[in-house]
Amino acid sequence: MEWVIDLVEAGGLLGLAAAILLENVFPPIPSEVVLPLAGVAVGRGQLLFSGAVLAATAGSVAGALVLYAVARLGGRPLLLRWSGVLRLDRAQLDRADAWFDRHGAWFVLLGRLVPGVRSVVSVPAGLSEMPLPKFVGLTALGSAVWNAALIGAGVALGEHHDVVGQAIGPVSTAAMAAVAVGVVALLLRARRRA
Repeated sequence: MEWVIDLVEAGGLLGLAAAILLENVFPPIPSEVVLPLAGVAVGRGQLLFSGAVLAATAGSVAGALVLYAVARLGGRPLLLRWSGVLRLDRAQLDRADAWFDRHGAWFVLLGRLVPGVRSVVSVPAGLSEMPLPKFVGLTALGSAVWNAALIGAGVALGEHHDVVGQAIGPVSTAAMAAVAVGVVALLLRARRRA
């Protein structure tokens, strides 16, 4: 994790954008550690708040686009190829797509504000072929709110910025557990209807 901190400190806004891009593609790199550290740099006068939020948001959108593209370009055919193992069929995927068409915008927007879910929301958006401009706009908006909040927390807490990660850690675990339970419930419901 130290290399992420070094990247942000040495690279400034570009390093921050790169760290957040990596955080979106490889979720074990937590934004709740990186962004408050950027807030400390803002508090010291090394970065501007608006620049830090814009750089982090650009990194968030770039990372989200990687996962969106992977899911959109190869996702559905790959899922159908493994349908026997995954116990999914075309009708179940069609129902999931229909649900995402109705509720996906809120899922993408609000998902960007939930630790542990932030990166995952790009996958169903790509699978359901959410229009790219809509996906980018919702991702940018939700990510900007998240980034501003955590950078602001880093500014406010200064050298005690590690408190943010400690406070968000249990929330992240609970959010991931809730998502896992929700996915299992949706799969069971879809199987019963099939």
